[in-house]
Amino acid sequence: MKKWLVGGIVIILCIGSALYIWLEQEMKRGTKPMADGTAQYVIVLGAKVKPGGILSLSLKNRLEEAVSYLNQYPDVKVIVSGGQGADEDRTEASAMLSYLQDKGIDRERILVEEQSTSTYENLLFSKELLPEGTKRITIVSNDFHLQRAKYLAQKLDLEADVVVAKTPKSVEAKLKLRERAALLKTYIIGH
Repeated sequence: MKKWLVGGIVIILCIGSALYIWLEQEMKRGTKPMADGTAQYVIVLGAKVKPGGILSLSLKNRLEEAVSYLNQYPDVKVIVSGGQGADEDRTEASAMLSYLQDKGIDRERILVEEQSTSTYENLLFSKELLPEGTKRITIVSNDFHLQRAKYLAQKLDLEADVVVAKTPKSVEAKLKLRERAALLKTYIIGH
């Protein structure tokens, strides 16, 4: 092989490795600041719902953390956010609503956003449900997802703290790899 080709491959590998590591650090940065009950609204971001309304492990982890947080801060309201994907038999938000009600969260505390099909739309459409002038929110999602969600919230003129849900080990590698690409795209194009 020609020297310039080997050199080019080495440079590309170095840049790729540096980018990979940097994006990992960015995802870790998303887990702060931790929510402390000062924001009056929590937005739980949607994730896959399997046929029959069975929650994916990622979504179940988000909702378990949301229930714990809502029980700790009884004056906080929650927005469940997620539309219906092509392979889903109901909206993510409707499955989340059922879960929260089954866990004893009062229906009066729950707002439902069922139109969104992306993280950006989760936040954009949820913002429309917030009282006029609301700037501070809490976002509930899996650890890998929070940096992008906070970045998008900031683009929508919202300040976000977070409640961190664990990512299921069975899908962690795949989701983190996919999230790196999504985060990079978001940083480049803005949403």
